[in-house]
Amino acid sequence: MTEKMQNESEQLLAMRIVKELKPGECVNLGIGMGTLVGAFVPDDSEISLHAEVGVIGHGHVLDETEWDKMDFDLLCAGVFFVAPKAGMSFCDYAEVFDAVRIGRVDVAILGAYEVSESGDLANWAIDPHKPGAAIGGAMDIAAGARKVIVGMKHTTKDGKPKLVKECTLPLTAKGVVKTVITELAVIDIVDRRLVVREIAPGWSLEELQRVTEPELIPAPDLRAMTL
Repeated sequence: MTEKMQNESEQLLAMRIVKELKPGECVNLGIGMGTLVGAFVPDDSEISLHAEVGVIGHGHVLDETEWDKMDFDLLCAGVFFVAPKAGMSFCDYAEVFDAVRIGRVDVAILGAYEVSESGDLANWAIDPHKPGAAIGGAMDIAAGARKVIVGMKHTTKDGKPKLVKECTLPLTAKGVVKTVITELAVIDIVDRRLVVREIAPGWSLEELQRVTEPELIPAPDLRAMTL
C-alpha cells in the first residue's frame, strides 16, 4: 500500500469490515475504503473479490514489499496492484457490471460522505483537482449489490455527524445501506432505525449519540468492538 493508505485508524476500520465478509461471497471493493479492505482479505478465505475494471476472484491488494507479484494487467478499481489467485477470471467492462446488475455481487464495500437513517447513500463528488472524484460506477454497484456495507469516519473533519436523518448531499442510491462501520461503532440499519451492534471500547451509547443525528437503538447483545 502507498502512504495515503497508511492511516492507522483507517486500517483498523478496514480490518473490522473484513469480519463482516463470509466465505463464498462475491465482494466488490469500491475505491478508497474498499481498496484498503482488500489489503486484509486473506487469499485463502474463499471470498471472491470483484473489481469493476474486469477482474473477478483476484487476491489481496499488494503492498510495496510484494513487487515481485505486481502485474500492470492486474489492478483493482482503486488502481492498486492485486495478487493473482487460482481461479480468477477476466472479462470486459460490460460483463463485470452485468454481474452487479443481475445480483451476482453479494456485498459492496463503499465509503460515504453521508448515510441517512433510512439507508440512503451519498458518496460521490466531482472535483477537478482530485483525479477519480466522480460518480463512476457507484450507482450501479450500490443499487445492484445484495448488501452494501459503508466504512467511513463517524464525523466530518469539523465534527459534524455523517450519520444523518436525511442526506443533504446528492444521493448515490436510496435505501441501500445495510451496515455502517466507523471507528466508533458497528451499526445496522433496520426499518429506518440505527441499531448499534458494537461500540468502541471507552465509549458509551450516550457519547455516541452526541455525534450521531438519528436516534440510536442498542442491540440486545450490544458489545465492544473487536478485530
